[in-house]
Amino acid sequence: MDFVKLNASIPGLDDAAAIAAKAHWDSIAKPLGSLGLLERAVTKIAAITGNPEVYLKKRAVVVLCSDNGVVNEGISQSGSEVTALVAENLTKKQTSVCHMASYARADVIPVDMGMAKRLSNPLLIDHHIADGTKNIAEGPAMTREQTCQAIQAGIEIVKNCAEQGYAILATGEMGIGNTTTSSAMASVLLGKPAAEVTGRGAGLSDSALIRKIGVIEKAIAVNKPDADDALDILSKLGGFDIAGMTGIFLGGALCRVPIIIDGIISAVSAMIASKLCPACLNSMLASHVSDEPAGRMLLDALKLHPMITAEMRLGEGTGAVALLPLLDMALCVYHGSSSFKDIGLEAYRPL
Repeated sequence: MDFVKLNASIPGLDDAAAIAAKAHWDSIAKPLGSLGLLERAVTKIAAITGNPEVYLKKRAVVVLCSDNGVVNEGISQSGSEVTALVAENLTKKQTSVCHMASYARADVIPVDMGMAKRLSNPLLIDHHIADGTKNIAEGPAMTREQTCQAIQAGIEIVKNCAEQGYAILATGEMGIGNTTTSSAMASVLLGKPAAEVTGRGAGLSDSALIRKIGVIEKAIAVNKPDADDALDILSKLGGFDIAGMTGIFLGGALCRVPIIIDGIISAVSAMIASKLCPACLNSMLASHVSDEPAGRMLLDALKLHPMITAEMRLGEGTGAVALLPLLDMALCVYHGSSSFKDIGLEAYRPL
């Protein structure tokens, strides 16, 4: 893939739409900027879409499912069979993110990016690349060709969603072992020791956490990823879910669709995407700060401010979906409030 050419094709933010949205916020009869990050999020969405009349009527969470060979190292409580079980439940609308998405009026779009067990289910979008990645403790997770194939799949998912009228997408994932792959990538991307960026994932014991850190250190030593080559980091240490999500961030920028970052796995994907195509950073919204150690570090590196601090680490896109009701409330104020002129009050001015 030619990422230089791809980056050049990403449209910039619409400054006129942002100015109009900001002016509308400032006309509302309330203290200026008093909804803080929510005001800024709505204004950014206006800039991304090019329309200050911000409506988010059709929304979805895209949940990318894949397996990771590193599970063979005993770094998780459960085996790869759980990925397929949860993927099946995603199609039945029975997982945590499904319940949260129902409340937030968001569709759930599950995708097989490379699960170890393939499912014959028409409700699971098929972008299957391989039956899981290789074990990063022994060598590269994917070939560069597979990595680009997964990235392209993510771009295509967003293009299809945009054609169907989706106004905003939340990112989600399901794959046993993917806090190990994402922590390994975060260690290289942030230049931090594995112990500083690695958490307990789904709930490891102290001894299991030590083993997980050791596996990450071994994976980095074995693969020697080039810290200046985002595609090298992704292909050697990542997963099909992370690569596909990288494509979703790129696709969002190309299609002018805002993309919501979830937790550490999503944030790692966002950081890789921003290194491959810096212009795509403009289309990202940070939802929450993950309870995983690298959560805050990654968002700080991206210079994005999360709107939720709830110590979440569930995955599936739950944190990203949690942002949607907050945006809905902000938009209720944005579209429904009286202006200073309406109530006969002189407009507030910045001091």
